[in-house]
Amino acid sequence: MSHGDNKQISVLFVCLGNICRSPMAEAVFRHIVKKNRLGDRFVIDSAGTAAYHVNQKPDSRSVLTCTQRGVSISHRARQVQKADFDQFDYILCMDEDNLEDLLATKPKGSDARVELFGTFGSGAEDRIIKDPYYGGGKGFVTNFEQVTRCSLGLLRVLGFGNAAIEF
Repeated sequence: MSHGDNKQISVLFVCLGNICRSPMAEAVFRHIVKKNRLGDRFVIDSAGTAAYHVNQKPDSRSVLTCTQRGVSISHRARQVQKADFDQFDYILCMDEDNLEDLLATKPKGSDARVELFGTFGSGAEDRIIKDPYYGGGKGFVTNFEQVTRCSLGLLRVLGFGNAAIEF
């Protein structure tokens, strides 16, 4: 799928509570897009399938993992809304539970592509981006590495194959 025209591509990253994985994916993707001078081509946001943490800032471990690598992360948790299925071209989630929830709420007639973000990664180790919330800091580092690979993979699929980043 090539996006040779100048239409903005809208991407929504989704996890369960929107405080760990999806705000990290949003921040990393936004960072890579900006570093590759593609910022004007994208609308980027994140949300959760559940309302557990609405209006909360990202988990401090997500913030630490990002800021230690030079990635700015600033977001307030929100829940996925029906309007998101009209506003976003891609709704990319972190695991099968998120995918099942999103597909169950996707309105008929929506053209949004609802997929696992991990399918844009470099293999089976990226397919599921596991929830690190109940673990230690290592899970957040693993998530960061996964969302970085998946972000670059997504950009390749969207026709931005020259996009690159080093942290």
